[in-house]
Parts: sequence; C-alpha cells; structure tokens
Amino acid sequence: PRKLNPGVSFGAEHFAETSYYFEGGLRKVRPYYFDFRTYCKGRWVGRSLLHVFGSEFRAQPLAYYRAAARAGRLRLNEEPVRDLDIVLKNNDFLRNTVHRHEPPVTAQPIRILAEDEEVVVVDKPSSLPVHPCGRFRHNTVIFILGKEHGLRELHTLHRLDRMTSGVLMFAKTAAVSKRIDQQVRQRQLEKEYVCRVVGEFPEHEVVCEEPILVVSYKVGVCRVDPKGKPCQTLFQRLSYNGSSSVVRCLPRTGRTHQIRVHLQFLGHPIVNDPIYNMEAWGPHRGKGGKIGKTDEELLKALVEEHRSKQSLEVLGIGEEDLNSGGESKDCGNSGDCTESAEADPVNGSSCPAEDEKDPERNGVAACPLNSDINLETLDKDKELSLCGNQDGLAGEKGWGEKDPLCVECRTSRRDPSPKELVMFLHALRYKGADFEYCSSMPEWAMEDWEE
Repeated sequence: PRKLNPGVSFGAEHFAETSYYFEGGLRKVRPYYFDFRTYCKGRWVGRSLLHVFGSEFRAQPLAYYRAAARAGRLRLNEEPVRDLDIVLKNNDFLRNTVHRHEPPVTAQPIRILAEDEEVVVVDKPSSLPVHPCGRFRHNTVIFILGKEHGLRELHTLHRLDRMTSGVLMFAKTAAVSKRIDQQVRQRQLEKEYVCRVVGEFPEHEVVCEEPILVVSYKVGVCRVDPKGKPCQTLFQRLSYNGSSSVVRCLPRTGRTHQIRVHLQFLGHPIVNDPIYNMEAWGPHRGKGGKIGKTDEELLKALVEEHRSKQSLEVLGIGEEDLNSGGESKDCGNSGDCTESAEADPVNGSSCPAEDEKDPERNGVAACPLNSDINLETLDKDKELSLCGNQDGLAGEKGWGEKDPLCVECRTSRRDPSPKELVMFLHALRYKGADFEYCSSMPEWAMEDWEE
C-alpha cells in the first residue's frame, strides 16, 4: 500500500538558518552552516569511519574528512571525532557540519491561488523544487511558504518537476491528505498541462503510450524503452506560430518526466527543455526513441554539453553530485520526480523531507575540494576560529565569511539568467471529485507569442 506522506514540519529554527536576497532577477540564499545527521547504517557496523568515508562518500578525498575532524566538524554520539579509525557500533549517531551553498532560482514570487481550512493552492514558478531535495533547502516551495507566508506543516499531495510551473496543491491536515490521496489511487484526478514545443504539432489528437524507463535518478533523465513502465499521455495542439506549437497535455499516468519524454519521442520536444531538447540525444534529438548511444554515453554527453555551457546549475546538480558515485533510487538532484500526482514511490521519495535525513543522498560532507588546497596543512587555528563552537555554527553566522574547507567559497560561478530557469511546461488545471483549481495561461503560451 502507498505510504501516506506526513506533514512537513519545519520550525522557526530551520527558517532562521539563513536569509534570502534578490539579485539579477534571481532569488538567492546566503551560504550557511548545516548539520547532516544519521544513525549508523547496518552495513557500517564493525567498519571504521575512514573505511565508510572512503567507500561510500567518494565525493571527497579522505584528506577532507581528516581536516573536518581536526576542525571539530565531525561528531560521533555528540563527541568530537579525532580518530577516523574508530570502529562504528550499532545505533552510533554521526553528525557532520558543512558549509552549504544553494543554487539560485527565479525571483518570481509564489502566488497563492486559493486557501481555506483544508488546502492551500499555489502557482509555482519554474526552477523551484517543491520540497528540500538534493542541493535545495531554503530555495524550495515548502520553505518559502513557511518563511514568507507563515504556512507550515503542509502535506504534499502531488509534486511538480523543478522546472515545471503551475498549480500545486497542499493539504493542511492529515485527514484531507488521506481523502485526496484516495482520489489519486482511484484515478479520480484530472491534470491538464500546457507547453510550447518545437515545430508544427499535428492538428488531430495524439495519444502516446510508450513505456518510460529511468536512466539516471541522480541527473534526472528518462527515455522510452520497452522495459519501462506503461503510461499514457493525450496531446492536442492549441496553436502554431510558424515555428513552434502550444500543446495541451493530459497525462493519464504519472511517470517521471512523462510529458517531456513523450513529446521528445514524438519529435516535438519542449522548446527550451534543458534535458530532452539537447544535442546529446543525437541529430534527431531522440525522436522515435533513436538515440544511438548507451545510457552511460548519453549521460556523459548531456553532462558535457551543460558543462561546456557552464549550465550544470540549470540541472540542479554540481560537480560534487557527479563525483559522489552511486545512484539514489529516491529523489534525483534534478529536483522533484514527476510532473503529476501519482509519483512512483520508487522514483520519488515517499517523504518530502527525506533528503534532509539521508547522508547517502546529500553526502555526509557536501562540497568537493580542489586539488590545489592542501588539506593536510590547513592552519588548525583558522579552521577552529570558524567552527570551534558547534552550537554557534549553525545558521546565518558564517554567510559572510569564506570557509577554508568549502570549495564553493573559492569557486566563481556564472549565474544562470532568469530566462534559463524557465521551461515552457505549465500545470494549468488540477481537478478532483470536489474541487478544481486553475492558473492563468503563461505569457509564452499565447497564440501570437514569439521568441
């Protein structure tokens, strides 16, 4: 049976970790210190910390963990770790403090479409994840609603992909969440999307029933494959301006990236899709499922194409995510896992805050280090001057300082433009047995719109 999502409860201490600022049409988060916490996994018992770090958290060199231990940032059962050769026991509690940087999102505000004692419905901007996931925490719908609108302990009813905008619904109580969840399982919900795609889409209704397979949870890439999960999407052209078409989309199932993958297969990918309308898919951009590459070759080509454009941030990933090794089967770093309500519990995390608790997804340590940083000889006093007081480390205290262990503090990144953070896919309508919510048609979906 499907696991019911609990209410996502973040309090004032979480919201006080840092603050937002706005620059160049972007919402940005000031860097802050954050604790990743976990209990010892069963497979770690009897192994040393050094062995666990070296085998399961490969985003960092072992020198990083030695430096972090010297700086007092690693704690085992709330005691500072000085010797990484210490052997882990059952129920050991590990805490690691990192300097956290979040990718920017568009500065477009979250508009509240409806609110009563049962639900709150918002119009989500593109580029914004629904809940904490991957590198995102404060730059999420859940945190912004809590910090700026006082809306807390919300129950996630459905999710939208990070780059998808539109109608997003939350329940305020467990009872309402359970009632709507039953409608989801009984397929009583109707979802309508609108998008702008490449070329002249057929005038007649098109039904696509190609099965979809997840290629990478980490990067967030899927493709049509006979071994994939069955799904169905109905498409109807609304307008054509001579170069691109506005298309109405009705997904009958809720597979990961279903609308985007089916449009790519039909030869009409979304105009500015940062994954499915890329040269990495070959000369035909994946039309008809013809790629001509292995999954590994495809992922490498996609990453290299974004790396060459300095746009990895648009995917919601960084170099450290690519270096961490292993695929998570919960929530990819691309943000949320589906454009629609029936999120597959294998593809999508069953708990909206799951990424906050699992260091295997975020890494017990976050930022990878440049090879030119000599971790073994970092000045100890300098390290401790930033983090000697563990209680004073969390929160906004360190946002204006450079952290000696954090490569992000030394890295100059090109900010994405607001335009890069908008994908032309919008959830227009969400309808259940006793409710219906709609948002306005996006500007890019107007019949006479031109690039």
